[in-house]
Amino acid sequence: MASRDFRSRLTRRARRAGVEISPGALEALQRYFELLRKWNRRINLTALPLDPASDEALDRLLVEPLVAARQVQPGDRTCLDVGSGGGSPGIPFRLVSPGLRLVLVESKVRKSAFLREVVRQLELVDVEVDNRRFEELLARADLLEATDLVTLRAVRPDAKLWNTVQAFLRPGGRVLWFGSTDSTKLKALPLLSETARVPLAPALGSHLTVLTKGLEGHYSVI
Repeated sequence: MASRDFRSRLTRRARRAGVEISPGALEALQRYFELLRKWNRRINLTALPLDPASDEALDRLLVEPLVAARQVQPGDRTCLDVGSGGGSPGIPFRLVSPGLRLVLVESKVRKSAFLREVVRQLELVDVEVDNRRFEELLARADLLEATDLVTLRAVRPDAKLWNTVQAFLRPGGRVLWFGSTDSTKLKALPLLSETARVPLAPALGSHLTVLTKGLEGHYSVI
């Protein structure tokens, strides 16, 4: 897809979701998408059609993170993206939230290599790739109860995951969950509560679930 056509198409789809993209962010998003398309021919980063890109691919991989980025608050400084895979939502989310420190957590070596190449090619500052399982990240004391945002997509939301998430979030920190979550499964985790449900891409009928950690109490890990 020609650069001008891609940018025009992405701009139109973002506007349908109520988002305007700056010229600088638009260029960076295109560069990211081209890297994703190139690497996806060799390793499985996404099952969404990229050659040519379908409307669903643009909406899922780019538009949804741009809409979610409006949840970033002025005091937010650190974000963990869990199971980063092909880099969405983490990379597009960060491209329109340049003040955030982003940690991309990915357990697969080849996918981690792709993410590092994106960080290098786009010259992203304060973005790192941590090649380990999410629960293994508990060894990083600098992130415990010091993280403002955790982004989740295509990760199984079981009790172990939620307990690990709680360990990283500061009081008042939020989980941005791309998709549905069964609130009944959170009853055993009183520190997390659903505080918002935000529409994402109109054509997909998708939404973002925002979970907030309570201001009192400390984490426990199962």
